[in-house]
Amino acid sequence: MEMEESFDAEGSFDDASCLSPQSPGSTSPARRQNKEKEIKETKITINCVTFPVPTSAPEQQLLKPSEWSYCDYFWADKRDPQGATVSGFEVLLQKQLKGKQMQKEMAEFIRERIKIEEEYAKNLSKLSMFPMAAQEEGTLGEAWAQLKKSLADEAEVHLKFSSKLQSEVEKPLLTFRGDNFKKDMKKYDHHIADLRKQLVSRYAAVEKLGDDLMRCVDLYNQAQSKWFEEMVTTSLELERLEVERVETIQQLLRQYTTLRHETDMFNQSTMEPVDQLLQSVDPAKDRELWVKEHKTGDLRPVDMDI
Repeated sequence: MEMEESFDAEGSFDDASCLSPQSPGSTSPARRQNKEKEIKETKITINCVTFPVPTSAPEQQLLKPSEWSYCDYFWADKRDPQGATVSGFEVLLQKQLKGKQMQKEMAEFIRERIKIEEEYAKNLSKLSMFPMAAQEEGTLGEAWAQLKKSLADEAEVHLKFSSKLQSEVEKPLLTFRGDNFKKDMKKYDHHIADLRKQLVSRYAAVEKLGDDLMRCVDLYNQAQSKWFEEMVTTSLELERLEVERVETIQQLLRQYTTLRHETDMFNQSTMEPVDQLLQSVDPAKDRELWVKEHKTGDLRPVDMDI
């Protein structure tokens, strides 16, 4: 099954001028070398974002130390399998798109389950009307007639089950986060990308090393600070959306098991492990496992200084 089409994120930040604080400028070599030496001792600029050098700076405290929060682990860029540069924020956005696709596939799975129930009910009802052994007499004949009638009753139960699956599980899965969700993700993407582009522009101005160097550094730091603030705010919103998604689907799948119990009380043992696992669903634990696998860097940007 094809994944939903993803959208372009911030683009590539492979510009050579952004990869190192030692990029060539336009002023005297002596002044450039002095500036580079002073910055290089404590800080390094990677893809136009300034970070402290881990060996020369005190350990940074996490913004949310008691949680595996998105806002603490996706500051650095990374390389995808094709070798392109991907921002940490793009990793978070792709997580949201994947979640939407998983929701869609779950709804399709429930639709197939509904089809099975409908076909099963149809066959039970058909079998209940077969005239086989209709001439049996006495109490045995009564018992046999009731057995056939029970098939029709069971067919009705399965039809009700399929109807409730459609209205209470499949439909909510399909309508949760509708068509505007992808547009909302694009808005987040474009906003953060614009701030990142401003950062690149400000860094380019700093590298020229003209008479307005200090002003350029201040403007760069302001741009980086704005990007930093929006990264934290937006990543926390994406984190909230992921918790909402997991808890909503958990609720809908628990409704599935409830309906299943009501439909077939003799088959509860097959649903008990599902119930137990659904009770153990934990968005915080899921986030911890995902962050540990996909995090791009927990070292936060710092101001450039001269």
